[in-house]
Amino acid sequence: RAAFLTMDGVGEWATTSWGVGNENRIELRAEIHFPHSLGLLYSAFTYYTGFRVNSGEYKLMGLAPYGVPRYADRILERLVDVKPDGSLRLDLSYFNYCRGLTMTSARFHSLFDGPPRKPESPITQREKDLAASIQAVTEQIVLRSARHLREMTGLDRLCLAGGVALNCVANGKLLREGTFRDIWVQPAAGDAGGALGTALFLWHQLMGRERRPDPLDSMSGALLGPGYEDAAIRSALEAIGLRYRTFEDDTSLCAFAAELIANQKVIGWFQGRMEFGPRALGARSILADPRSEEHRATLNLKVKFRESFRPFAPAVLAEEASRWFEMPAASRDHLTPWMCSVVPVTDEGRRALPAITHVDGTARVQTEDEHEEPL
Repeated sequence: RAAFLTMDGVGEWATTSWGVGNENRIELRAEIHFPHSLGLLYSAFTYYTGFRVNSGEYKLMGLAPYGVPRYADRILERLVDVKPDGSLRLDLSYFNYCRGLTMTSARFHSLFDGPPRKPESPITQREKDLAASIQAVTEQIVLRSARHLREMTGLDRLCLAGGVALNCVANGKLLREGTFRDIWVQPAAGDAGGALGTALFLWHQLMGRERRPDPLDSMSGALLGPGYEDAAIRSALEAIGLRYRTFEDDTSLCAFAAELIANQKVIGWFQGRMEFGPRALGARSILADPRSEEHRATLNLKVKFRESFRPFAPAVLAEEASRWFEMPAASRDHLTPWMCSVVPVTDEGRRALPAITHVDGTARVQTEDEHEEPL
């Protein structure tokens, strides 16, 4: 039994909804409808700062720690009316997504002192401060909504879904605030997760089938995508003339990979079924030494071909997590196996692991334990 909260750009017409799930049924209690949307508010700033809507929101979140939220009050005073329960209404005169082909209007541009940043142009302090401001507003709305759910339902467990639930910085702050004892975030919280939700809703709610949740991991590590047999991989390598070698067991394979990483090599790791959702969780991952600050530039510029401010996510054994990261127990159980929460890096971690420590001293962590698929 848990409270649930979905926050998205827009579903069908709902942009935010909440209710209660009990065994194999969910009960919807309230909704906010399009065009009033926290997700679209965040996407408007994604567009305005020169990033692509529906894919650049991660960039905006990563950019936020480089700025100061000096526009936050302006956003709350002019763009969005946020109530104490987290419900909201936008002033649509500042937006153009209902009637045009852009997210923001001329009035929005005037309010924030200029036109949108052109994609691929230099990022200025204004964009950094805008990112920090909308991130701060988003966190405030998420926290207000969660407090309202706790008050209305009396439940101490919360499930999150929708694209806004992939804002792992807001998730981390919600977790540390302690409003809920336990938080679970759908790893494919965006539109892709609707496929899974539809199947489960039909099976359990409409057909009345019993639900038996796995206390360890009902999502199977989110490794629900396609996989390939060794023969198919070998055939693909030989077809393009790549050299390869095989290992008799995992121990020798991992020793070889660890030696490469320790020698400052960057490796691609391909194993088992592909991750379902936006995170690389060890099935299709790029691995490098977190102790090397040089890897930040190398990976961003030469491997991933992306902006220099983008952070990297660490994978850590669950039993070692508290040494390197400040993590509540609930985070280790239900958020970090899928990189759904940003947490502070400990002082020791900041000194030892510069490649995965973001500019604000945080990291988006993935924990690994014996119950999960091995990295």
